[in-house]
Amino acid sequence: MSLAVQGSLFDHSERRSLGAGAWIDVRAGWLNGWLDDDKTLFDELLTAIPWRAERRQMYERVLDVPRLVSFHDLTTTAAPHPAIARLRVRLNDIYAGELGEPFTSAGLCLYRDGNDSVAWHGDTVGRSSTEDTMVAIVSLGARRVFAMRPRGGGRSLRLPQAHGDLLVMGGSAQRTWEHAVPKTARPTGPRISIQFRVRDVR
Repeated sequence: MSLAVQGSLFDHSERRSLGAGAWIDVRAGWLNGWLDDDKTLFDELLTAIPWRAERRQMYERVLDVPRLVSFHDLTTTAAPHPAIARLRVRLNDIYAGELGEPFTSAGLCLYRDGNDSVAWHGDTVGRSSTEDTMVAIVSLGARRVFAMRPRGGGRSLRLPQAHGDLLVMGGSAQRTWEHAVPKTARPTGPRISIQFRVRDVR
């Protein structure tokens, strides 16, 4: 895979303010055009990533987490695929100056079908309750809805994410909003999301 410079990567024309210092960048088809074959990447990650199932305590029962996951601290270990290392470099070129620190980890989720999902949450583990952070998510494979809602109630957003799309949540978004990938009854293929985060954020 080789990279081609794309000037539009460096503008924020698709930034949307959510209020109270929170914002999102939504860049449709961001990945398409600067990887030789981004369609192949999905298939390569399916086999290259060490996917694992998780179980979590939910009230009085231990349940399977409805998706497969893989987490990589890129400051201590090599990226599990060369494209992930290149994505991290590209995203740091765009956002690290604004954020004041680089993305240091890649978390991957495999949603095998419409029954796989992730519940409402914010990526705040490891940060203080007043500290802003940033999460960048690259989508591969089938289209799925990425939902966001204000903490404490309010109008929610439904953001369909297709293959090659980039969604970045910044400012206070992790503290003042929650996000989720809801289940869907519609027939859908598998989706991989790659979440780039800064240190200590999960």
